[in-house]
Amino acid sequence: MKTIAILSQKGGAGKTTVGVNLAVAASMQGHTTALIDLDPQASAARWSDNREDKLAPIVVSAHATRLAQTLHEAEQAGISLAILDTPPSKDPDLVDVARAADLALIPCRPAGFDLDAIRSTINTGKMANAKMRVLFNAVRARSRNFYNARKAVSTFDVEALPCYLGDRVAFEDSILTGQAVLESEPTSKASREVHVLYNQIAKELEV
Repeated sequence: MKTIAILSQKGGAGKTTVGVNLAVAASMQGHTTALIDLDPQASAARWSDNREDKLAPIVVSAHATRLAQTLHEAEQAGISLAILDTPPSKDPDLVDVARAADLALIPCRPAGFDLDAIRSTINTGKMANAKMRVLFNAVRARSRNFYNARKAVSTFDVEALPCYLGDRVAFEDSILTGQAVLESEPTSKASREVHVLYNQIAKELEV
């Protein structure tokens, strides 16, 4: 079983949006996928509640202090990919979450405050000796902030993924209806971005 932790110590970075879209993409590619909601706000769990009769991915609410047991149970149940949606905090348990992951994915909006915030998230990942990648999220078309943000991240000694997710209404609309963009708008630009992101993550994890 491979595990991805989606980390950001700043709220509003888009962790749940990234998590649910990656989980659906992985399920569509044949993975038995679990989205493990470690956030007390339970955004991913509420998204799952709105999914009506859609069965995949499995969504489980858990606490970071029981993560090792939760991951063990997931692997025993035949899960091939676990995605961890984490709370926006400086909780010391996040070091253990990052340590348990094969890849720590750090979503970041290309704006000054988000760039300041990811420094502490990266430090958490470094304490865990985790493999980390920055994912730019909610990128606006022809934004100079995106260019400047890529330049800034290069100073943090962590690679940014070559792909990104755009600032698109389709992401927000799909979450509200318990879907991912691959389900609600499969031919959209947002869906193409998710396909590219999934393929890049699969390459990083060698799955």
